[in-house]
Amino acid sequence: MTGVVLAGGRGQRMNGQDKGLLALRGRPLAAHALDALRLQVASLLVSANRNLDAYAALGAPVLSDTRPGFEGPLAGMLTALRAAKTDWVLFMPCDTPGLPDNLAARLYQAVTGKSSAYATTRGDAHHTCCLLHRRLADAIEAALNSGHRAVRDFHASQNAVAVDFPDWSGLNLNTPEALAAA
Repeated sequence: MTGVVLAGGRGQRMNGQDKGLLALRGRPLAAHALDALRLQVASLLVSANRNLDAYAALGAPVLSDTRPGFEGPLAGMLTALRAAKTDWVLFMPCDTPGLPDNLAARLYQAVTGKSSAYATTRGDAHHTCCLLHRRLADAIEAALNSGHRAVRDFHASQNAVAVDFPDWSGLNLNTPEALAAA
């Protein structure tokens, strides 16, 4: 399984700052994300569209979207699925530190007979915290070509399995206030 940290956005909720490079406890958010994935996957990638050298310094290969225009997480997922050397790819956003230790294992167990699964916490969906089979690359590309960019809608179109992690906070640090509180 390949793990991918999604850090390719424009940082709109962070006043244009590159979210993955913002510090939490003295380290970039993306470094925390890589650490969380490192124990669960065989290889790592970072999906980023700016500050590529800074991301590369975190110790994982960096991919930029193959599609122009910051089309969102699905574009990063498409690029990663096409680049992955494994059949299964585990995605997580750069602003969600503290993944469950069994995220990869539980999503993989649940995805039997399907091509995608995503995490939930007590009914709250975390659509970008997901496991996708790389055969979904063409379906993602078709969705993007049709103007569909929501990961939630893509999961629905694939009948993705929702897997609840009731003991996980699902903490998402996507605003300056949330990051400061953490």
